[in-house]
Amino acid sequence: MKWVVAALAVALGGCASVSELENTPETMSVISGKKPKAYAECVQQQLTESRGPLTIEPYNDGGVRLVVPQKVGDGPAAVVDISERGSGSSIKLYERLNNFPLRLGDVKEAATNCISG
Repeated sequence: MKWVVAALAVALGGCASVSELENTPETMSVISGKKPKAYAECVQQQLTESRGPLTIEPYNDGGVRLVVPQKVGDGPAAVVDISERGSGSSIKLYERLNNFPLRLGDVKEAATNCISG
């Protein structure tokens, strides 16, 4: 039994890079009426209490990328790619352990709450 707990801790504790996360299936792909910067600020504000500081990077032309840190450990827990699209944004969310049913839902919840313009 002890080795199962140890193996689970190692499996969940491994870190992934931003590029590795972006090569996994998207957890969410939506369009918002908000501009990329406004959407990113909304997500950042929603995750202030549950996560450490998010990294905001330029992405594509006029877009931004949010890198959400893991709660425990190093590396990103999620990446939100926000591209400018017409009068709004195209949003893609990539989460670590996206097929693991017991993962925390705070990132997807924040991303969903910020969609409406």
